[in-house]
Amino acid sequence: MDLKQLSYLLAVRDAGSFTKAANGLHVAQPAVSMAIAKLESQLELRLFDRQDRNVRLTPEGEVLCRHAERLLLQMHQAEAEMAELKGLERGEVRIGIPYMMGSYYFPPILMAFKHRYPGLKIRVEEAGSRELLSRMLDGSLDLAILITGDLPPALEGAQLLREEMLMVVGEEHPLRQASAVTLPQFFSQELAMFRRGFYHREHMEALAQGLGLDPNIGFESNLIPLLKAVVRQGFAVTTFLRMVLDDETALTGVPFEPPIFLDLCVAWRRGDPLSMANRALRDFLLSQAR
Repeated sequence: MDLKQLSYLLAVRDAGSFTKAANGLHVAQPAVSMAIAKLESQLELRLFDRQDRNVRLTPEGEVLCRHAERLLLQMHQAEAEMAELKGLERGEVRIGIPYMMGSYYFPPILMAFKHRYPGLKIRVEEAGSRELLSRMLDGSLDLAILITGDLPPALEGAQLLREEMLMVVGEEHPLRQASAVTLPQFFSQELAMFRRGFYHREHMEALAQGLGLDPNIGFESNLIPLLKAVVRQGFAVTTFLRMVLDDETALTGVPFEPPIFLDLCVAWRRGDPLSMANRALRDFLLSQAR
């Protein structure tokens, strides 16, 4: 076996056909078919069930794909580290950031990091906390910003910031001038919330369940501008981190009583040595911790 064969194997699995895999790899279709046929001959195993133009993995193929993913990840890490030995002139960092923070906290920090290391490629993925956690565990991300208390044993992290969660209301809302609101007051409102899979949503639902309350969620979206528009028009209230409201004049954030804080950390896989580029980004982020 060689790494090219394994990369072709994964490409066919993901594309569901030899032709689509070849197009994605920018090679001729016969080259892909021959590579897979040679691999099957070497192993004396059938890796794909071929039905018309569609193919799917056999159980033996699924096992080999799991090994192929690990081997190709290790190759990527080795190549990245060799490039970085030249003094961080080249390399790539892969970091996952929750939607709510991607637009309001990280842009200036990441631009400052890029200014310091102009040769590094920064790949940022925005997603819900649960999705980021999954991508960290399967190795598709090297770093992620996650809830400190939510880390599984396979990950470790360092505290980055603590941010307060606020009830957010429009200009005409009767609680706009309140100094604080209780959770029962909040849950008595019609709510605009992130979809399930976002820690922010799940945390609020857990608080409601603890109080024996059933939240009235009238709007669901993972788009912050849409949630803001719904609240701005007076159709519902929501909850955001305080940073999201820094430049908002038509929305007001009201603290909860008692206050609700989220502790966020920069996380990486335990026992998996970070490349020099990822260590540089992690340390730079922690230097900005608040």
